[in-house]
Amino acid sequence: MDKVREITFQAAIREGIAQEMEADPSIFVIGEDMRRWGGGWGVTEGLVNKFGPERVIDTPISEAGFIGSSVGTALIGRKPIVELMFIDFFGVAMDQIYNQLAKIRYMTGGQARVPVIIRTGIGAGQSAAAHHSGSVYSIFAHIPGMKIVVPSTPYDAKGLMISAIRNDDPVLYCEHAQLYQTKGHVPDREYTIPIGQADVKREGNDVTIVALAWMARLAQDAAEELAKEKVDVEIIDPRTIVPLDKKTILESVRKTGRLLVVDEDYERCGFASEVVTIVAGEAFDYLDAPPKRLTTPNVPIPFSPPLEKHVIPNVEKIVKAVKEL
Repeated sequence: MDKVREITFQAAIREGIAQEMEADPSIFVIGEDMRRWGGGWGVTEGLVNKFGPERVIDTPISEAGFIGSSVGTALIGRKPIVELMFIDFFGVAMDQIYNQLAKIRYMTGGQARVPVIIRTGIGAGQSAAAHHSGSVYSIFAHIPGMKIVVPSTPYDAKGLMISAIRNDDPVLYCEHAQLYQTKGHVPDREYTIPIGQADVKREGNDVTIVALAWMARLAQDAAEELAKEKVDVEIIDPRTIVPLDKKTILESVRKTGRLLVVDEDYERCGFASEVVTIVAGEAFDYLDAPPKRLTTPNVPIPFSPPLEKHVIPNVEKIVKAVKEL
């Protein structure tokens, strides 16, 4: 019988990694401060005691170096789990990610596999300023050859991590900073969640909200507020951006007739725009109102707490946007 405990998002990711490392000696974790501090977010804390320094590898501050070396080791049969501390740092290693990691399997006709997972921190709300607060996963969704995972609960975080590790494609695994200490029920056994399968976090009939990561949590709080005014909200958490579960989103919109996409990424060319385009193209006749986007405006994330709060979607803004629909 499964033992189900309440653990943190952070611990759920760690448990998924550890269980797969126990089963597969080809897996190793690599990044900055991985041994002593468990990386920038404490996710790999304690793993060095279980698996030793040869499988829990500390690196210099050189993202191009350790992401590039991970591509090479994946090509010879290893499975690296790399920590890119903040998604904002991707530019330092963009050639390794865009021109190598994402393209090699295609360019070799599938003969070479590059099963690299890049774990990375996303999200604002901590006054960490413009270099440490981004949620720019849409940039990577634009690149063919990579899968993009963005969980919102501890249960999803563990199941999607195990699926990512067992997958042969490169995966960008995004972890929102505000979620690390949130708790949820997680089985102690190994289990998987299919990459590309959305989850209906809340069923409703009046309006569909599509939201990821921390925004999925805020959407649920907003839905509770709206329920007091007899507005019945359905919440769809895609969980993965690439591949995207269009079917679940479209079925929901065909039922409710209204769509709000809440996304912490930027408005211009972002994930919210993609969802609105899909719905407009494939469920237009079912819409009772124009689809809406609630996103971060196209400005760098401010350090100032009042300014940061002003630009990031929140519960109040979600409630207001739904009422406008």
